Amino acid sequence: MALIHQATLRPSKLELLSDWLPTRGWYDGPKGEVQRVAAYRFDDPAGAVGLETLLVRVGDGPVHQVPLTYRGAPLAGADDLLLGTADHSVLGKRWIYDGTGDPLYVAELAKAIVANTGQAEQVTQVGDRLEPRELTMSISSNAPADAVAPAVGAIVKIVDTEPTVITTDTVELTIVRRLDTTPELTGTVLAGTWPGQDTPTTLASAR
Repeated sequence: MALIHQATLRPSKLELLSDWLPTRGWYDGPKGEVQRVAAYRFDDPAGAVGLETLLVRVGDGPVHQVPLTYRGAPLAGADDLLLGTADHSVLGKRWIYDGTGDPLYVAELAKAIVANTGQAEQVTQVGDRLEPRELTMSISSNAPADAVAPAVGAIVKIVDTEPTVITTDTVELTIVRRLDTTPELTGTVLAGTWPGQDTPTTLASAR
């Protein structure tokens, strides 16, 4: 379960993405104000790191998929993955990373694909109670019912193209960046739907 605080983040995630997206070789859209289309989250087993995948677009440009992680301290050896830092009105300073290079995100993505564990339920703290938060999209995998995800210990290589390929010590993950394309991915596939996109769209795969 992901706890979403009623808080402000300065600069916002979308503001950071407005600067960062045009620097990516796989980004194929105009420069401008980034708009959120939908999102899904995973749980950090330790409850310390935010794991969120944003679907965003600029103007009438294509929808892009951007995994992010939110940490309370720098991730060692990941300076090249850092989008920037932001001040969270509840949690304090947060370091925001490209999730494709964060081992915690990669491990949870592997579970969602290989074992079809789905996305995290989300709740918002309102006073002294937790209220369910409506999910903005659905995700599901074509993994067999008895599939078990391998443990991911280390990221070996990242090819940050379209699609992005992440090689780990146990599994290779492929993440589609531009969601208006239909790449032929092999292995077990994760797909999603969101408002305005009722046909399941390929998000990622594992093999």
